[in-house]
Amino acid sequence: MAKIDPIRRAQIGQEKRARTRAQLISAASSLFARRAIESVTVDDVVTEAGVAKGTFYVHFDDLQALTAAVADELIGTFDALLQPERKSLSDPLLRVAFGCHCFIEKAREDPAWAKMVARMASSYPSVGKVARSRLFEDLRLVFVETPRELSLELALEIVLGILLQVLAAIGDRRLSSDDSKSMIASMLRAIGIGNSEARSVLSRLPKLTPQPPSRVRSRRAK
Repeated sequence: MAKIDPIRRAQIGQEKRARTRAQLISAASSLFARRAIESVTVDDVVTEAGVAKGTFYVHFDDLQALTAAVADELIGTFDALLQPERKSLSDPLLRVAFGCHCFIEKAREDPAWAKMVARMASSYPSVGKVARSRLFEDLRLVFVETPRELSLELALEIVLGILLQVLAAIGDRRLSSDDSKSMIASMLRAIGIGNSEARSVLSRLPKLTPQPPSRVRSRRAK
């Protein structure tokens, strides 16, 4: 009998678990694209993925955890699409404004996406971790160039807090007509950026490149 390498066996097991987890996330994304997020059940997801119901609970504690994973993937995909344009900007404060502008405009185009991202990012700290780290680094450079009265950590939470509230309001259809630049100006002023500097930054925002639609679209976003 051929001897099985235990290291290779463990690797195969990890790869299989990763594939199954990806199947579940893909199935949920597909369902969210066709139906209201709130209407999807665990049974719907496992049927769509073609796996046993018990398999679901090997990877996720509940449907909220799966939804958080879908939201994280959507944020990560969107963030990756922004990277080439973001990295081309030398001014870190302009990068902060550009990132917020992109997320707000994406939310206005796709309120269902905005609603899920805002809800899950508020409930699960791991959602959007990479995008959060990029914002932190940009803010750190802003504070290195010009020290501010508030701490870097507080500035990060202020910007994220306002951004998530804006996304939630857009997702709930409570906010739709306001110009995104005025929202960003409010964020900048909240972290100690003066009006003239904020206006200068907003005047230099690059024109957004159209992004492909996300797979999370509901016919009745609640």
